[in-house]
Amino acid sequence: MKFTAQQIASQLKGTIDGDPETEVSELSKIEEAQEGSLSFLANPKYTQFLYKTNASIVIVNEDFISEQKIRPTLIRVEDAYQAFSELLEYYTTVKNKRDGVHPSALIAEDIELPKGSYIGPNVIVEENSVLGKNIKLFPNVYIASNVIIGDHCTIYSGAQILSDTVIGDHCTIHSGVVLGSDGFGFSPQEDGSYKKVPQTGNVVLEDHVDVGASSTIDKATLGSTIIRKGVKLDNQIQIAHNVEVGENTVIAAQTGIAGSTRIGRNCVIGGQVGIIGHITIGDHVQIQGQTGVNSNIKSNTKLQGSPALDYFSFNKSYVHFKNLPALVNRVNQIEKKNKS
Repeated sequence: MKFTAQQIASQLKGTIDGDPETEVSELSKIEEAQEGSLSFLANPKYTQFLYKTNASIVIVNEDFISEQKIRPTLIRVEDAYQAFSELLEYYTTVKNKRDGVHPSALIAEDIELPKGSYIGPNVIVEENSVLGKNIKLFPNVYIASNVIIGDHCTIYSGAQILSDTVIGDHCTIHSGVVLGSDGFGFSPQEDGSYKKVPQTGNVVLEDHVDVGASSTIDKATLGSTIIRKGVKLDNQIQIAHNVEVGENTVIAAQTGIAGSTRIGRNCVIGGQVGIIGHITIGDHVQIQGQTGVNSNIKSNTKLQGSPALDYFSFNKSYVHFKNLPALVNRVNQIEKKNKS
């Protein structure tokens, strides 16, 4: 798939410095770009690479001033980073543009396939499910019974959407995701064994939710596990039964959230964070990577450490923690002198 500088500039509403017929067929970082690739320059500290890059086209801010001779064709836009992001989205849309039903797909007889659908090889869709417009189901996706999926959703290879799950519009579910598996509910018995507690609820994803590869979201024991509008989940995240994640919250990889916890709106949660069950985290909370959260958190709080501390308190405490070996040596020396 090739694009000219003129086509790209038209898409981004930019202006061209150089040859408008220059063609590119791939996207690259500016320091690694080769002939025929498109890159961008948004951070001034990477300007040095612009003068030696092999990229054929580079997107720059409209106020960029060159101090040396430049080889690639430039496309000037108001915000180079935002423009490149828009181009990536457009490229992905074009790349994934496909429709039709593969003959190996198994679709229940009562399923109505809407216009613009793509159903890939070996996809299974069971009875009483509803598929929205322009849905894309890539190879080996499994849609169980009584599932509702909204318009313009993409579900990548190997994802499993289990019974009674509800997915809103414009959602993206990446490979290996499991939505709606049983929550971790077991009741201890007098003999030391555990009896499974039936999980009768479901999972609800609102609009514009992204779920990263190999993440799992368990259905509720009763009611719903809810992922609110605009939530973005990284890869390999575990969200337990009856959790609610608030609107526009983002969560990085390998985070685990235990059952019945409520997380507020516009939170930012780093990688490998552990959050215990049955607590409430307020809005606009920032949690640094590898933090362990074991109590309710007020809104507009920044946390780090395990157990979690206020971010600034943690940094002050860590200074003393790093000095502990030296302090211990000093105490030992003082004790030796006192004994002698």
